[in-house]
Amino acid sequence: MSTQYEQICKDACSAIREVGKYIRTQTRNTQSNISYNFKGKNDFVTDIDKNSEKKLVAILSKIFPKAGFIAEEQTTQQTNQTYNWIIDPIDGTTNFIHNLYPHAISVALVKDDFPVIGIVYEIGLDECFYTWDKAPAYCNGEIIHVSNNKTVEESLIATGFPYYDYSKMNGFQQTLEHFMRNSQGIRRLGSAATDLAYVACGRFDAFYEYSLKAWDVAAGAFLVQQAGGIVSDFSGKNNYLYGAEIIAANKLVYSEFHKIISSTLHS
Repeated sequence: MSTQYEQICKDACSAIREVGKYIRTQTRNTQSNISYNFKGKNDFVTDIDKNSEKKLVAILSKIFPKAGFIAEEQTTQQTNQTYNWIIDPIDGTTNFIHNLYPHAISVALVKDDFPVIGIVYEIGLDECFYTWDKAPAYCNGEIIHVSNNKTVEESLIATGFPYYDYSKMNGFQQTLEHFMRNSQGIRRLGSAATDLAYVACGRFDAFYEYSLKAWDVAAGAFLVQQAGGIVSDFSGKNNYLYGAEIIAANKLVYSEFHKIISSTLHS
């Protein structure tokens, strides 16, 4: 089956790149006037999100007809008991509507809720990160690995700021202060899928965020694991796909990083 996953992954990468070209074209055509609607507080959707998702659903349905879909914009209700594609057509929509990078397409294929394919295409730098079951992680054809830094003090850390769920703000602010004082820096890019891809390729040493959805993290988390890293929820368990909280780090720094996060954010 791994050979089949490889072909599905490569076919999906080609399709995702084409949708990425569509998104770039639409961005250029609309310049700084991308229209959007509100799904909730600071939660936006554009027609380009919806159209991109429809394109992905149509192409992925042909590549692997067995699978259903769990898609952010809910342009399809087709699900499957075993296989599902988990799709975010534009992760980082707020960046996108302001013509700011990064924003990315995130696509994962899961079997019984365990990822077997993960793809993150960061549109601005034309970088496609991808992996499949029992394979290394790649970026544009080159094998990638998580970093080798051993301590938080050596690490560059990524996170995402809460934009509607402020229930853990006190603890979150404590983590920010700790990492500002005790690491090489903290970054907030605005795309969780990209953050995770950057952990997978060693640009970031660790990432954490809460109130994320499965389509934000499914592909990127699998990339981190296949690139040699560790992914968990704040308690150190595996409920990161649907549990709305995630830690991702290289194996050397994970224990120290998790201890800091769990002491302030785990309820």
